[in-house]
Amino acid sequence: MKLLSRNLSVLAVAFLTTLIATPSLAGLNSNPATPVAPLTKTASTITTRDGVQIYYKDWGPKDGEVITFSHGWPLSSDSWESQMMFLASKGYRVVAHDRRGHGRSSQPWEGNDMDHYADDLAAVLDALDLKNVTLVGFSTGGGEVARYIGRHGTKRVKKVALISSVTPFMLQTKSNPGGLPLKVFDGIRKASMENRSQLYLDIASGPFYGFNRPGAETSQGLIQSFWAQGMQGGNKNTYDSIAAFSATDFREDLKKFDVPTLILHGDDDQIVPVDNSARAAAKLVSNAKLVIYPGAPHGLVDTHKNRVNQDLLKFLQD
Repeated sequence: MKLLSRNLSVLAVAFLTTLIATPSLAGLNSNPATPVAPLTKTASTITTRDGVQIYYKDWGPKDGEVITFSHGWPLSSDSWESQMMFLASKGYRVVAHDRRGHGRSSQPWEGNDMDHYADDLAAVLDALDLKNVTLVGFSTGGGEVARYIGRHGTKRVKKVALISSVTPFMLQTKSNPGGLPLKVFDGIRKASMENRSQLYLDIASGPFYGFNRPGAETSQGLIQSFWAQGMQGGNKNTYDSIAAFSATDFREDLKKFDVPTLILHGDDDQIVPVDNSARAAAKLVSNAKLVIYPGAPHGLVDTHKNRVNQDLLKFLQD
């Protein structure tokens, strides 16, 4: 794809968001639809009050301490398999859902914004009656977790872990001069409309896992998994989600964190650079522990999964 292959450095900046803009910023923080029905659930789906079916996985012993996982863009709960298998084997109950419009969840035309994402996470916790939960969010999922706390508080929350998270704010504004210009995200939207299949291949084979770095060992399996998960999501939903992860301001949400918080980030993250994300977030969250992985890329839950798993386990046991 000429737009993306022309210059790898531009590619890395342009995707300073894998998990990160949209036709306009209007309606970004629109309130979720008025509830029209009670929450309902089956063994693998929860139907929200505005009629969206959310797919979820619930692994491990049902009496185990609960951990929930919120995934990145444009992925699904499948992206957490390494962490879920590891922690379930340690006796934890691990729950992960596909965000609305992603994976196996339904694809609503409207409501593809952080407020709805956060309320869908709340629906999962409420429907399963999960308590004393550790919320783990990767990239866009980190924003989802932050907005959940901003909207719903921490009554069900014990701890939080933000990994390669888009928090606190990706878009360049007068109050956030270190963010990325809107044109960067417009470029991602343009590429998504022109050929999103190629876009996902270019992200995965380049900056997401750091495979564009000299000497990097490329994994076709990871590239194909990223592509497959992305293509399973809805075209409109994943398009709208670019704005959700890039133009949502989470600074006030982070200030509401009042539980122990672990922040993990790679210092070679070409998608969500560490200085304007993890290091900035750590300054806003009280009681936060910041851990920087030297040389690690954005997708470190795969490339550095053993270390991530151990860091999460230690955090849970502390």
